[in-house]
Amino acid sequence: MIKQADIDALKTRLSGLVIQPGDAEYNHARQVWNAMIDRRPRLIAQCLDKQDVQVALEFTRQHKLVVAVRGGGHSVAGHGVCDDGLVIDLSRMKAIEVDASSQTVWAEPGLNWGEFDRATQPYGLAVTGGLVSDTGVAGLTLGGGLGWLMRKHGLTADSLIAAELITADSRIVMADADNEPELLWGLKRGGGNFGVVTHFKFQLYPVGPIVLAGAVLYPLEQAAELLRFYRNYVQNTPEELTTILFLRHMPSLPTVPPFMRGMPVIGINLCYCGGIEQGERIVQPLRAFGPPLVDTISLKSYIKHQSAADPTQPRGRKNYWKSNYQREISDDAIDALIAGGETISSPYSVISLYQLGGALQLGDARFNLIITATWEVSEPGEQHVAWARDLWQKMQTDSIGHAYNNFLGSDAIERAEEVYKNEYSRLQALKARYDVGNLFRLNHNILPQDC
Repeated sequence: MIKQADIDALKTRLSGLVIQPGDAEYNHARQVWNAMIDRRPRLIAQCLDKQDVQVALEFTRQHKLVVAVRGGGHSVAGHGVCDDGLVIDLSRMKAIEVDASSQTVWAEPGLNWGEFDRATQPYGLAVTGGLVSDTGVAGLTLGGGLGWLMRKHGLTADSLIAAELITADSRIVMADADNEPELLWGLKRGGGNFGVVTHFKFQLYPVGPIVLAGAVLYPLEQAAELLRFYRNYVQNTPEELTTILFLRHMPSLPTVPPFMRGMPVIGINLCYCGGIEQGERIVQPLRAFGPPLVDTISLKSYIKHQSAADPTQPRGRKNYWKSNYQREISDDAIDALIAGGETISSPYSVISLYQLGGALQLGDARFNLIITATWEVSEPGEQHVAWARDLWQKMQTDSIGHAYNNFLGSDAIERAEEVYKNEYSRLQALKARYDVGNLFRLNHNILPQDC
C-alpha cells in the first residue's frame, strides 16, 4: 500500500507531473491510441528529463510496482499503460536537434513522427518513420520501424546510431558503436526490454522535401487480376520504391467522393524516394494496369504523404490486429485476401500487404501481412475479432513463421521467441545484464537468461 505521503514526496522530487486517480487529468493521461486498452495505473509520472525518469524508477523499485513506459501511446498491445502500477510517461520530452552537416539528429522519446519530420524536412533529410504521424518515435524505433523509406534505408532501428538509456537500477548508459555496442544492437532488436531510452540518435538521409507518392484504387471486383499483376510487378522494383497493397471499404471522409464512400476497393499505395523522372517510369505500369477509380500519385511533400493516413487512424477506436511475415502471394493467398475483402465486418478495417526486400534484411520475408480490425467503442467486437483471426489463419500457408514486433497485439505475448527468432538467446543474455529482475516486462518480453 502506497501512502499519500510517499506520493507527495515523489511530487516534490519530480520536475514533471505526478497524476493519480481522482485528479482532473487522470482519465486523459491513462488513455492510449487503442481503445481496447482500458487500464488504470496507480500513478502516472509525466517526466520532463532523464532525472525525472531516474526518480520514477527509484520509486517503482522502492514500492515494488509494475512499470509501463509510454512514448507516443500508439502501441496496439497497450504496452504504454498498466493496471495498478506506475506509468513512466515520456510524452512531454520533445526536444530535437538536427545536425545537417553530419546528417544526424538527437531526438527525445516524447516526439511523434509528425514532429520529427517537421524538424528534419527543412534540411531535406529524413529517416524511415511511421505511416501515421502521431505514432511515437520511441515505440516505432524500439519495435523495428516499418515505413515509406524502408526498402531504401531499412527499418527505423537500422538507422539508430546511439541511445541514452536509463536502466532498471536508474543508471544512465550511453550506447553507441564505441560504448556498449552490444546494448545498441539489443535496442535495435529487442524492443523496450532493457530500459528507458531518453535520447535517440539517428543517421538521416537525403529525402524530399518533394517525393512521388500516392495511390491507385480499383473496385474489389478487380482484385484477382490486380493481385496477380502486383505479384509480378514487385519482383523487380528498385529499392527506392515502397508499396503497400490494401483492401478496405472507402472511408466516409470529405476528401472521398460521395459515390465511393463505403465502396469495397483494392488499392496500391506507394512512395518513391529517388529521382522523380525515373520514379515516373517505375510507377507507370501501376497506372497503366487499367482505368482506376482514383489515381492520386503525384509530386507532393514528404510530410504530406507521411500524414495522409491520419484521418483513417484516429485515436479512440478499438483495434485488434493480426500479422505475419509472408514469403509470397500464392494463388491460395489471393483467394483468401479476396474473401477477406468481401467479408470485412467494419467500415474501418483494412487488410494490408507491405512490400519488403531492398535494404530490409528479413530472410525469406517478401511481404508483411497486417490485418487491422477496427470498430467504434460502442460496438461489440466479437465479429471483428473473428474476421481477423479467420483471415489470418487462412494466410498461414505463405507465412514464414515470424512476425513484426509492433504489429502484435496483447494476445500475442507468447510469440516473443518467434519475434526475436534465432537472436533470442543473445537477447536473453543482454536482458540478464541490464534487467535481471525483468522490471521492463510490459512488452513482447524477453526473459533474462536462466529465468
